[in-house]
Amino acid sequence: VQLQAFGGGLVQARGSLSLSCAASGRTFSTYAAGWFRQAPGKEREFVAALDWSGTNTKYADSVKGRFTISKENAKNTVYLQLSSLKPEDTAVYYCASDSRFMATVTQDALRYDYWGQGTLVTVSS
Repeated sequence: VQLQAFGGGLVQARGSLSLSCAASGRTFSTYAAGWFRQAPGKEREFVAALDWSGTNTKYADSVKGRFTISKENAKNTVYLQLSSLKPEDTAVYYCASDSRFMATVTQDALRYDYWGQGTLVTVSS
């Protein structure tokens, strides 16, 4: 199983960015997925997740109302739309696949067994 995250970059505060996570070897149509991030000098933290069906989502309080997670089964890709970005959103963003078949949404990182390589998002003030 491989996950590849794309879309990071440099953006000004209040700007928007779209991240993508393409999977091979695992089908997002039957596995839940999530996004996590790790800022310099900080621990990895949960950002957003959706369940296997894509109908149930969960967000960290810090991004609620600004970020949107979604997926496109035909492309086996999960997206994270970032808007109203703040400098404190600067981090390496990782996508991950839940290890459980047809699982409910979870923010527990221990539930995710495959991780992408990360994509850097830098928000300038």
